[in-house]
Amino acid sequence: MSIDRSAIVPERVSPLRRRVSPLQNGTVLAALGVVCFSFSFPGTVWALDGFGPWSATGVRGVLAAVIALSALVSTRAPLPARADWPALAVVAGGCGLGFPLLSTLALQTSSTAHSAVVIGLLPVATATVSALLTRRRPSKVFWAAAGAGAATIVVFTLMQSHGRPTAGDLYLFAALLVCAAGYAVGGRLSAHMPGWRVIAWGVVLAAPVNLMVSAIALPQEPVHLTVKAIVGMAYIAGVSQFGGFVVWYQGMSLIGVPKASQLQLAQPLLTLMWAVLLLGEHLTPAAPVAAVIVLACIVVTQRARAS
Repeated sequence: MSIDRSAIVPERVSPLRRRVSPLQNGTVLAALGVVCFSFSFPGTVWALDGFGPWSATGVRGVLAAVIALSALVSTRAPLPARADWPALAVVAGGCGLGFPLLSTLALQTSSTAHSAVVIGLLPVATATVSALLTRRRPSKVFWAAAGAGAATIVVFTLMQSHGRPTAGDLYLFAALLVCAAGYAVGGRLSAHMPGWRVIAWGVVLAAPVNLMVSAIALPQEPVHLTVKAIVGMAYIAGVSQFGGFVVWYQGMSLIGVPKASQLQLAQPLLTLMWAVLLLGEHLTPAAPVAAVIVLACIVVTQRARAS
């Protein structure tokens, strides 16, 4: 008589099959989004090697819309509910139009290091907008750590530019406000709509304006298709304007807007590192000190109650 041993032999579970909590998944996805966004300023600088600021903004928006529309059509994504269109309009205005244009204009007069101030202030601005929208108050420890991290980034980046305000500061401040609104509103919308659809519909909604900007700017601004310009344009259109937001919004939907936004405290330092490696900019020895402080702030914000 044969014996069926399958009932008594314990199943071996591969470590790769172990369950990962939504919180861990959300943190990984949001962090991946931060890494994607950290290349945006260097990518924009490369794009400006062959495009004017208005042309670069319009073309990147049109290309991103083509990618997004292709994804929506191929997956037969349903139209958003009528109640979601106002929020999508905020995403389109902040992330599809305002921030790309304003940051591109700023990079004409500001260095990558100085422009990173915007990214340093985005986490606090995003968390503030989110708190106003949801009427929830993050803990005092959360705000203290977030404020300390943001202050560190501001001081560090201003040291890199010797504390001199640039002509692009107004552009940077405006970009900060519109992007924070787009992040916070898009993050909330991702709670009931897949994150990739949020940004996809956002860039599609912004496409008519970007198409008009491109049509007007391209004849006025000379275009030189250098390798850097093509690579930079491909990145800011495919990743900065669309792909990065796919993982970013999904991460925000899993761990919440306030906590996800604080992961961006590491983004300026990553951007500065790429500025050194890709753009040849020089940093002071203060960089490692700032990195340790910022990473400590991130740990505190991730442990603090942010809801």
